[in-house]
Amino acid sequence: MRIELPYHRIYRPVIESHPNAGYSSWAYIVDRNYCQSGHSYVRAFLLILEDLKRIFEFIEPSPESMQTFSYRIHELFMRTCIEVEANFKAILSENIYTPQLDRFGNPILNMRIYRKVNSTHRLSSYKVGLPQWSDSELLILEPFKVWSESNTSPEWYQSYNKSKHDRHDNFKYANLENLLNAISGLLVLISSQFRQEDFSAGESLMAFSGGDYYDMQSAIGSLFRIQFPTNWSDEEKYHFDWSELKNEEIRFQKFNYDEL
Repeated sequence: MRIELPYHRIYRPVIESHPNAGYSSWAYIVDRNYCQSGHSYVRAFLLILEDLKRIFEFIEPSPESMQTFSYRIHELFMRTCIEVEANFKAILSENIYTPQLDRFGNPILNMRIYRKVNSTHRLSSYKVGLPQWSDSELLILEPFKVWSESNTSPEWYQSYNKSKHDRHDNFKYANLENLLNAISGLLVLISSQFRQEDFSAGESLMAFSGGDYYDMQSAIGSLFRIQFPTNWSDEEKYHFDWSELKNEEIRFQKFNYDEL
């Protein structure tokens, strides 16, 4: 069945044969009805990148440093995973999802529930590259790859819970390796909603790619590179011409996660 209206907070390409496919593949993301406060989620991510850059001033991004842990890394690790959870919650809440409640009436939300988002966003198919890695041009990270094979929570998220609930015994899990995987996971979540849109105050400009020094595409914030999924079938891609759809009163639809 053709998808003729984009879903809230779900980026996917427009079928190439469709009129204005290039324009339509990104323009719907900046429509204010696409999501609530998209700019605030991107801004939170950009602030995390700035703090990561400061950590790199003291810890060289290299294989030898991956198990380095500290209070600064712990602090940023916690913040990053909180943002991961916030993005998952936003995706579910702006579409259709009815959570189960615990005995106190609070919604039950965890990584087992959040894995539903993988089916709509292809999180497990994203790759993230960190340039200027000490022993190669790019460190390749696949933060949600485990979801292509099992229901298991990503290892970095398990480490977050260990370090959050028992820092005394599990402080070592707040290390550079887990931090980089968590930040790349957040980048994947942000990119799977907003592509490369950073909601800057400047005007939108047409960019031409090609001849880049590093592989993959430049990601939001320009610290990492990103490879978007290539395994969308034509039936799973969007089928619309945004130059026409943007004038309609109803421009978006909700994905029903209750059916998964």
